Amino acid sequence: MIAGIPKETFPGQNQVALVPDHVATLKKAGLEIMLEAGAGSPAGYPDELYKEKGAKLAGSRKELFQRSDIILQVQAFGANPEKGMEDLELTREGQAVVAFLDPLAAAESVKKLAERKLKAFAMELMPRITRAQSMDALSSLATVAGYKAVLMAAGQLPRMFPMMMTAAGTVSPARIFVIGAGVAGLQAIATAKRLGAVVSAYDLRPAVKEQVESVGGKFVVLELEAEKSEDKGGYAKEMGDEFYRKQREMMARVVAENHVVITTAAVPGKKAPVLITAEMVKGMKPGSVIVDLAAERGGNCELTKAGETVVIHGVTIIGPVNLPATVPYHASQMYSKNISTFLLHLVKEGELVIDLSDEITSETLLTLDGKVLNSRVREILGMPDSEKKKEEQ
Repeated sequence: MIAGIPKETFPGQNQVALVPDHVATLKKAGLEIMLEAGAGSPAGYPDELYKEKGAKLAGSRKELFQRSDIILQVQAFGANPEKGMEDLELTREGQAVVAFLDPLAAAESVKKLAERKLKAFAMELMPRITRAQSMDALSSLATVAGYKAVLMAAGQLPRMFPMMMTAAGTVSPARIFVIGAGVAGLQAIATAKRLGAVVSAYDLRPAVKEQVESVGGKFVVLELEAEKSEDKGGYAKEMGDEFYRKQREMMARVVAENHVVITTAAVPGKKAPVLITAEMVKGMKPGSVIVDLAAERGGNCELTKAGETVVIHGVTIIGPVNLPATVPYHASQMYSKNISTFLLHLVKEGELVIDLSDEITSETLLTLDGKVLNSRVREILGMPDSEKKKEEQ
């Protein structure tokens, strides 16, 4: 079987799905690796490194798709609306695609994958179970985003992060508030702490208090009822309007006390909840900075503009999109480990084996034999649940 690595075509996407160090690992499993020329160059991995590890170069993108049994990408089809459909025309029946596909927000695109009779696996639907930790690409990219968010804030803040005692006097440390203590939030806390800031954090899951403290943050307690804030897959659930209203009221004072606020609250397939209102921004100190990691999903700040940096009421609001692509070397390295481990889970003796009784396989598999299988996507599309339908018949 041939695993093909095309060059990413989503605007600004500098990552590559597989780095040279993981080529040999897949070859040992009986796979041949084919690469589109220049696929790894934007991330700092030239073609020569792939060839040294045993990968072959395709003559063209079309040839790569024609010859590959499995396509490995970072962003494909639904997650790449402009260029992804051009690739869809190059696919063939029975071909497997493993990538970010954004199925919960772009469910209609999943029907097109089914029409092409592809075996489509969505990396963002990887279940958060112990066996799948090394395949959890969302966590890998969130780690990069949390780190980079702090650096962006430090670059914009008219203060230094650490306390300094100098001959010219003592410089007080910057105060950083992180909203959301998931993977991105915890990495942001740890990075800000390493830079010397005083860091506090809030999450609607009280259980993460120990995790926040373990990376150097102080956990802020808001008296809110949030027992059902996670789904069974470990991802955040959307809460009601009344919950978010109370949360904003209680958070306004904390936000005003800090110099930097980093927000990370996102719900898969949903618009991000607004946690910081325009009125709260107005109450912040001039020169303060907000980095909104939920900008691509509408933003946690009411004034965020995705892909832009704006200054309102003297507060700089940064709405970054696809931060991992700004650190492509290591982001690619981490994603490559995730996707290659997942592929090794699927491939047995050089053949792709789809075991629907396996949770990792069944949760990530979107389409098979012309059908949309994933229950979450079927629900969004208004399709009857396949298992219930079988029972009724």
